Amino acid sequence: MPTTRLDPIDRKILAELQADGRMTNVELAKRVGISAPPCLRRVRTLEETGYIKGYHADVDARELGFEVQVFAMVGLVSQAEADLSAFEALCQSWPLVRECHMLNGEVDFILKCAAPDLSTFQRFLTEQLTAAENVASVKTSLVIRGAKDEPGVPFDVLEERLNKSA
Repeated sequence: MPTTRLDPIDRKILAELQADGRMTNVELAKRVGISAPPCLRRVRTLEETGYIKGYHADVDARELGFEVQVFAMVGLVSQAEADLSAFEALCQSWPLVRECHMLNGEVDFILKCAAPDLSTFQRFLTEQLTAAENVASVKTSLVIRGAKDEPGVPFDVLEERLNKSA
């Protein structure tokens, strides 16, 4: 398990930053029980090793006028690695696609899309997504409302698992 390289303080740092990435290093150090200089060194190491991929603001799409959120389940004609990679690269180029995940099962990819209105999404769907090379099928589901949107990982579950294996 890759997290065994992280000690409990590193995991606390990650949990605290996941909950509030804007806190100062001094506040973070206080919360995890170490002084500021070693805390900053640990954060930099976590960034350099890829445990921390970045920092961002959690913006409200609907407040910004993106009224339409859709999940699109995409089936491809070919699942050869070159074709999968080509589709992933195409998804990177589409601004309306906010997330792209390759799946195991009936569909090859699920895309989370955000659009200002239904006509903008429909244009994207018909002119870009379904028209894309290697796309065999697309099924869409319009989001009515969200009940939970929690990024990151459940650190309490991780700690429980690590304590059981110790």
